[in-house]
Amino acid sequence: MNKILIITHTADNFSIEKVTEYIDKNNCEVIRFDVDLYPLQNKLSTVFQDGQWISFLETSEKKYRLDDISAVWYRRAYNIGKDLKEELDPKFFGAAMGEIRNTLFGFLESVDAYALGKPSVYRRLDSKEEQLKIANKIGLTIPETCLTNNPEDARKFILKHKNVVAKMQTGFAIYEDGVENVVFTNVVHEDKLEELDSLLYCPMQFQKMIEKKKELRITVVGRDVYAFEVDSQQFEDAKVDWRKDGVNLIDKWTRTELPKDVEEKLLDLLDVYNVDYGAIDMIVSPEDEYYFIEINAAGEFFWLDNLTEGNLISKSIADLLCDKVPRRNNMVLA
Repeated sequence: MNKILIITHTADNFSIEKVTEYIDKNNCEVIRFDVDLYPLQNKLSTVFQDGQWISFLETSEKKYRLDDISAVWYRRAYNIGKDLKEELDPKFFGAAMGEIRNTLFGFLESVDAYALGKPSVYRRLDSKEEQLKIANKIGLTIPETCLTNNPEDARKFILKHKNVVAKMQTGFAIYEDGVENVVFTNVVHEDKLEELDSLLYCPMQFQKMIEKKKELRITVVGRDVYAFEVDSQQFEDAKVDWRKDGVNLIDKWTRTELPKDVEEKLLDLLDVYNVDYGAIDMIVSPEDEYYFIEINAAGEFFWLDNLTEGNLISKSIADLLCDKVPRRNNMVLA
């Protein structure tokens, strides 16, 4: 029986269970590695002796051999080393966390099996500049863009295009007085140009604002393309960044079809990165022009999966992991 390793955390959503159900139907075994239980509860070992590499994961329930797994799904790596801070002298904590992350990610990079996601892949896809350059090169339409920490260059770009949005290149939140403030995409008005001096300390991405007829979220799994659209302009808080009012929009998404050339170019994009999963954001203008915004290597899909009959996105993921459908070969020694 083929063994599938899923890298996640204890607070992950039910998409793990749905994928696991389909993996079971494919007569494969799931090994779940919750990284927030590592290292205090989960133990990971790799040994080279007698000319052979052997790896083990020991959880509270069982000890698993990992060097013979057939595939790994690097889904999430949240809260690694949870509660470790309370166990260690503060002067050792930083060093210990460095070793923990290096050991875990080193193991994931070196697994000689098919991988649906890797830390190195996630790091590469964090580059919005590379994404946009590749998308543009393969023929996708992108908004005019400026990435800078030079206030003067930002001002020139904003004055040229008038309607401009500003966004960060990574998703994060700012915590103040215990309150989480997520940083969303925002419109930059000309009367705020003097505030751009702070760019010197932190670069930002600016893009010409595209009028929205609809917004798309496209989940690509292998060669399967699941495209959904939403009219984000019906809610004031969602007009600039639909995520800001995502709760109200969660049941407003509907399945849609992409133009054939757009779908083919999105598949080409995954070919360039040699990945089998991508959550892609696009905008359709009133003139029906499709603008590529970004691709997320581990973007969420569960709310869209629920809009398909039988959770088809989860099925596609399971079929990839179980080698039931064609996939991009990314084994270490392939």
